[in-house]
Amino acid sequence: MCYLTLVLPVPSQVPRIEKTKLSSKGQVILPKAVRQAHGWPPGTEFSVEEFEDGVLLRPLGPFEPSRVEDVFGCLQSEGPGKTLQEMEDTITEEVRRRHAGGRY
Repeated sequence: MCYLTLVLPVPSQVPRIEKTKLSSKGQVILPKAVRQAHGWPPGTEFSVEEFEDGVLLRPLGPFEPSRVEDVFGCLQSEGPGKTLQEMEDTITEEVRRRHAGGRY
């Protein structure tokens, strides 16, 4: 005896399928419903990631991606460095101070 099991997607997970075409200038118009659903205003920049079967567009954040090597040491401090425990203790102390002042 054979059984067939169907797994149906939850309605909120059903992908929206829209249609668009490539212009003679290489431009693609994202459908208005898609732009509105994601909150992408005109001028939003995207990274274009190429794959064997197509491309993936990802909206870029407000800053260019950076590597640790590029930013390490850019914040100068005076005095000796702090240990992880000292940093955690300072954060805990500040949270308590703010909580006592009614901020949290």
